[in-house]
Amino acid sequence: MTSIFTKQNTTGHPDALICEAEGLESLRTALLEAGVSDLRVPEVHRVDETVLEMAPIDCVAATERTLDMLGEGLALMHKIARPQYGWSRDNYIGLSPQPNRWSSSWGDFFVRDRLGYQVSRIRDSSIRSSFGGILDNHGPDLASWLDRHCEHPSLVHGDLWSGNALFDGATPWLIDPAVYYGDREVDLAMTEMFGGFGAAFYEAYDRMYARSAVYEQKRDIYNLYHFLNHYNLFGGSYLDGCQRGFAVVRRMMGG
Repeated sequence: MTSIFTKQNTTGHPDALICEAEGLESLRTALLEAGVSDLRVPEVHRVDETVLEMAPIDCVAATERTLDMLGEGLALMHKIARPQYGWSRDNYIGLSPQPNRWSSSWGDFFVRDRLGYQVSRIRDSSIRSSFGGILDNHGPDLASWLDRHCEHPSLVHGDLWSGNALFDGATPWLIDPAVYYGDREVDLAMTEMFGGFGAAFYEAYDRMYARSAVYEQKRDIYNLYHFLNHYNLFGGSYLDGCQRGFAVVRRMMGG
């Protein structure tokens, strides 16, 4: 009998596992389209509102070879240009809702539907007002800057920290996506938020699809979304990260 990994829905969102399964299938399809066989996605056997059943992964530590495979495969998937930014339905980033829509402007989508949405969820009214004011003042300029520095929409994993890339000894695997079409460098930025994936990953990625000249500036802006999300979920230990991110926005936009 084929072994099965069963994931229970503990999120409080009835469609969370269904969105996860759809994200996994989208990644699988995109990797096939890109001709990638060395980066894989677990097969979903069954999904409903309560459980997600999929193929298990026997996890071991990453090696330089499997990190190289992960970087190369991700870059090839990102190279495929998609028609517009956003996604066809709302989904989730971890335990938080992630609103989506279709947009021709990456900057407007990111500022409004990523940063703006998370700011709107902040419970402390003074912090919400402070961050919201920065977006009101600098959001249009930030959106224009992001539009100028994004080549095309790519399918992104959306939540690519080290816990969502697994390795079985021979192959890297992607799990727990929060997919949408966006700037590919949101994925690269997220990999660095909690320590990075190792030099072999970034060297392989850059070999296939070099990061942009302004990647380091975008990294701080893109990870602001995740700091805001973590602040809303887990509290004050992530507030400094939010404040640093908004300081970057103000500095870059001249305010």
